[in-house]
Amino acid sequence: MKKVITPMQITAADSNRRTITGRIVTFEETGSASIGKVQFAAGSIEPTPVLLNLEHDRTRRIGSTLSMTSDNSGIEAVFKIVETTAGNDSLVEASTGMRDGFSVEVSFDEYETLKDGTVRILKGELTGVALTSEPAIRSARVESVAATTADENEVSDSTIEPEETPTTEGDEVDNTVTQAEAVETVEAAETITASARPKVGGFTTKPRIEVTAAKYLENTIRSSMGDLDARDYVHAANNGATTTDNAGLVPTRQLTEIINGLGNTIRPSIDAISRGTLPDAGMTFEIPRIDAMPTVAVTAETVAFSNTDQESSFLSVPVVKFAGQQKFSVELLERSSPLFFDELLRNMVAALAKSQNAYVSGILVANAAIDGTALNALPTASELLGFVSRGAATVYTNTQGFARNIIMGASQWANTMSLNDAGRPIYMASQPQNAGGALRPDSLRGNVAGLDLYADFSAPAGSDDGSMIIVNPDAYTWYESTNFQLRSESTADGSITVGLYSFGATAIKLPNGAFRNDKTI
Repeated sequence: MKKVITPMQITAADSNRRTITGRIVTFEETGSASIGKVQFAAGSIEPTPVLLNLEHDRTRRIGSTLSMTSDNSGIEAVFKIVETTAGNDSLVEASTGMRDGFSVEVSFDEYETLKDGTVRILKGELTGVALTSEPAIRSARVESVAATTADENEVSDSTIEPEETPTTEGDEVDNTVTQAEAVETVEAAETITASARPKVGGFTTKPRIEVTAAKYLENTIRSSMGDLDARDYVHAANNGATTTDNAGLVPTRQLTEIINGLGNTIRPSIDAISRGTLPDAGMTFEIPRIDAMPTVAVTAETVAFSNTDQESSFLSVPVVKFAGQQKFSVELLERSSPLFFDELLRNMVAALAKSQNAYVSGILVANAAIDGTALNALPTASELLGFVSRGAATVYTNTQGFARNIIMGASQWANTMSLNDAGRPIYMASQPQNAGGALRPDSLRGNVAGLDLYADFSAPAGSDDGSMIIVNPDAYTWYESTNFQLRSESTADGSITVGLYSFGATAIKLPNGAFRNDKTI
């Protein structure tokens, strides 16, 4: 089942009986909708009583259906408008042409696609109608608006003429309010011409509202998010309808902070190697690589020059996709605080970072040279220095470049902080004469024996293979695009699926450009 929201222009307004009347949909006419160009076949929608919302916001309902009639040209409807601030404003906006559009919400699964891409709906279900300021199908407009006057038995219809501006004295409106019990009143003229427009009056008494802890809390939250109706509710509730008048009404506050100990966006293994920009196309790309260098040697007179040809090849680098999705209900979409979406995006990006970092960590472990010297599972200070010296020499021999970084898993990171000289910490030392580097428990970056430290909880745990890796960052490069992509779609069961994906690649430019411990020794 697919859903379409189609704006239609209101065709008329009657300002005396608190009703808005007009055409909500025109058959066989093309207009713009949420899915693009759309057209409704004659008889494709059956008249159904629905609620009237303000600009498709289902939390701001301003009226309900009084009647609907259908023929081969479209559907006409009459809506009763509630006595609220939003309802009163809507009557005035509709009658003055400021908000004179109808927009229908239709769920459908029977349709055809025309040659120009227009979706022609053959059978659908009307699920809602909205009063809107931006119509798409121009033939559906408000015809009349009606608002309650001081004498409810006295009715005067007025037709909207948005192209004309009243200029005569006969168009002036004498506004009075005499209903003492009215929650809100729309003041109407005692004598009104065809082009006169009603005006909105103010409160005559305090608004009569339902005050409960749940409603007060909901409107407090919505008010902080800029909802004007919710702000009016909170103001009215606080003005005499507070905890003083309602024993036990102590709303439970919901803070904006989020407790999340499950994810972050750090990528230590990626930060420990070089970075590059992913090419804009293709699932593989190539990098030229020198496989053999020309030689120069001491050469005696009349002896042939040293002759070794330079050789090159292309390193092929695969591009991989990182993707994940989140599925949630349409109720959560419509009724949730924006805080939910902020946290959803933050957590999906954190999950993406974790996946990318684990991918690079695995490549470093699989392609690093293996230490051939036995170590304790968690090395002593002298064993750690030996590991660093052997790793630095191996990396330099294989890459003609220096090892500059060391990556440690959680256990190795913790063990290094515990290393000491007769009780004096070596890597958290405060005196220069005792300092072998700089490592703190409140930082994932530091220095160990001259190498920049990256503590990576995605690295192998304990003393497993690769729980310590020494690396020349120029030997490996992580390529990624400058951003990630988000996609969302509605499903047949009314839920929403949000997908996030990004592409990346790791180039192993210089074999044995990393050096790791081996748990088997």
